[in-house]
Amino acid sequence: MTFTFELLATDPSGARAGRLHTDHGMVETPIFMPVGTQATVKAMTPGELQSIHAQIILNNTYHLFLRPGHALIKQLGGVHRFMNWDRPILTDSGGYQIFSLGKMCQIREEGALFQSHIDGSKHFLSPEVAIQVQEHLGSDIMMQLDECPAADASREQVKRAVELSLRWGERCKQAQSGTGQALFGIMQGGIDEELRRKSASGLVSMGFDGYAIGGLSVGESRENMLQVLRYAPGLLPVDKPRYLMGVGKPVDLVDAVGLGVDMFDCVLPTRNARNGQLFTSRGPFNIKRSENRDHPGPIDEECPCETCRCYSRAYLRHLFINKEILGVRLLTFHNLSFYMGLMRQMREAIFAGNFAEFRDTFYKKLLRNE
Repeated sequence: MTFTFELLATDPSGARAGRLHTDHGMVETPIFMPVGTQATVKAMTPGELQSIHAQIILNNTYHLFLRPGHALIKQLGGVHRFMNWDRPILTDSGGYQIFSLGKMCQIREEGALFQSHIDGSKHFLSPEVAIQVQEHLGSDIMMQLDECPAADASREQVKRAVELSLRWGERCKQAQSGTGQALFGIMQGGIDEELRRKSASGLVSMGFDGYAIGGLSVGESRENMLQVLRYAPGLLPVDKPRYLMGVGKPVDLVDAVGLGVDMFDCVLPTRNARNGQLFTSRGPFNIKRSENRDHPGPIDEECPCETCRCYSRAYLRHLFINKEILGVRLLTFHNLSFYMGLMRQMREAIFAGNFAEFRDTFYKKLLRNE
């Protein structure tokens, strides 16, 4: 089956609803992808992810490249069989993780030479290797290898990253071996509109299956991020999915959907659950707070998830304070359920043509509880 995208509805606000079609099923957009770094979404079983209507997850190419290795995963039938997940998977290319290594990485025209964060061993990742690794993993959507500059990079550094990423994007396309997996290009450019336009134009001319907006959520201010998002989605083809990488908070998801973004991923719902922070319809709060010690109610009265239906804040705080594994599992289950529910509500609002009203109500709830 060939990867396809259907645009089904566009709200007057600019928000879009559509469908991705892949060999492992359909994905309704806008969609949030839980992050499964090591071929597992932390604290969740695949069955639990399905029960909260997770449609697609993200795996981390850099980490799976280092261990257990893409050759082993291919030998065992690909990453879907390896982790017992029969729905779509997107794999990143490792570009962001390489950026995060700092001095442990050297970026060259040929690719990236880096030291493993695990044991210091040296490895080389080129655009061609990034595609080979992702093809061995067998993901439904692959990402090009790109260079992601830091938020405080100079304009000249950002310009070089844009130009290198475009050359690497072309090499990634040429390296595809006809497996039927989709390949997305990644727009870079920092907060510079001219460079963003140059990046988008170059990528679109190559004809990718979808396009990502990269280089955000790397330390820039929220206002700078929104400034980019006010024009960046419009630089990309209307009939292709638009993916905002590494974002983010519920308010960021709502704003970005309203600006025409279709796909998201972020570690926040799982990472923050492990630190006791919960996302709710009235804003975030921390289960460790003393007022939850004897609270008989749920995390969020509007949330239908099992954690909210069955367990009190007092019990969840007890589990978390005592470092019980069940506590982290239940908090993670709630956070991801909240994110899945938020995306579903936005899809429904887009089809109803009242996304702006949904967004206003969403913000009013947050303001009343600040």
